[in-house]
Amino acid sequence: MAASRKLSALRLPPLPTIREIIKLFKLQAVKQLSQNFLLDLRLTDKIVRKAGNLTNAYVYEVGPGPGGITRSILNANVAELLVVEKDSRFIPGLQMLSDAAPGKLKIVHGDVLTFKVEKSFPKSLKRSWEDDPPNVHIIGNLPFSVSTPLIIKWLENISNQNGPFTYGRTQMTLTFQKEVAERLVATTGSKQRSRLSVMAQYLCTVNHSFTIPGQAFVPKPQVDVGVVHFMPLIEPKIEQPFKLVEKVVQNAFQFRRKYCHRGLGMLFPEAQRLESTEKLLQLADIDPTLRPTQLSLLHFRSLCDIYRKMCDEDPQLFGYNFRDELKQRKDKIEEKEESNGLQMPL
Repeated sequence: MAASRKLSALRLPPLPTIREIIKLFKLQAVKQLSQNFLLDLRLTDKIVRKAGNLTNAYVYEVGPGPGGITRSILNANVAELLVVEKDSRFIPGLQMLSDAAPGKLKIVHGDVLTFKVEKSFPKSLKRSWEDDPPNVHIIGNLPFSVSTPLIIKWLENISNQNGPFTYGRTQMTLTFQKEVAERLVATTGSKQRSRLSVMAQYLCTVNHSFTIPGQAFVPKPQVDVGVVHFMPLIEPKIEQPFKLVEKVVQNAFQFRRKYCHRGLGMLFPEAQRLESTEKLLQLADIDPTLRPTQLSLLHFRSLCDIYRKMCDEDPQLFGYNFRDELKQRKDKIEEKEESNGLQMPL
């Protein structure tokens, strides 16, 4: 009984509802920023529960907006909540929450894509990568416009064990457009299998926790929203530098409806493309007529390992980008056409 009284005493005092906050500060979702407000506190509580036990945890919330998930996090008995919000219109409402939870909520007016959270929490929270995850969590209802670049940025941080993962294997609970959520968890051979599937799953255990119907948001988006939980793996499924893995995976899915040799061939300059692609697939022991969606994490591990050896043999190979070669060819054709035009007789 004493413990339950202690927890109840930490709950926020009566506050205006999120809907009232929106009216009070005349907040409107900005379509260009793909903002959608989640007003149902039962749903924000559910998102926070999917993050796990947050008692005495340090939480980094991205894109808090009017503060729906923020309230649910504070009610979970956290040690400290840090929110980073780019839109200055939301700061007064968040400040109201901060005043209601003295010493618990820190507000930063900034951009999550550039904010350095690794300097924000006590160093004592740090755990070695092989240990249990630290008591640090990332939670957020991400605007659709930043969700993909942000998760790619954080996956690179996981690979390098820096940024928010300086503290160890920090867990993430994030919202995505349902289609993106399905891609993140898509298995080998499924239609949703994509670059995101491979990049997320070679570094994390990824779970699509539940789906929130679009009508729960204001304004209502044209799609439903998926809540996804990420737990970084102790050992990545592919042990190569992130940029190398990203390059191989991006090229593999370049032509997702064609055989995999078509996209993987774009890793190599045109003059050696056929020979090098054949060598890559042969040494990686991969059927060139598999579709990109049929390639497993083991396939990609082999591809990345062999491609790394080929780059070591030819140091200029990793810097090759087929788009640069196409542009150079186009520029030469245009120069030739201009030259021929100047030489035409009057």
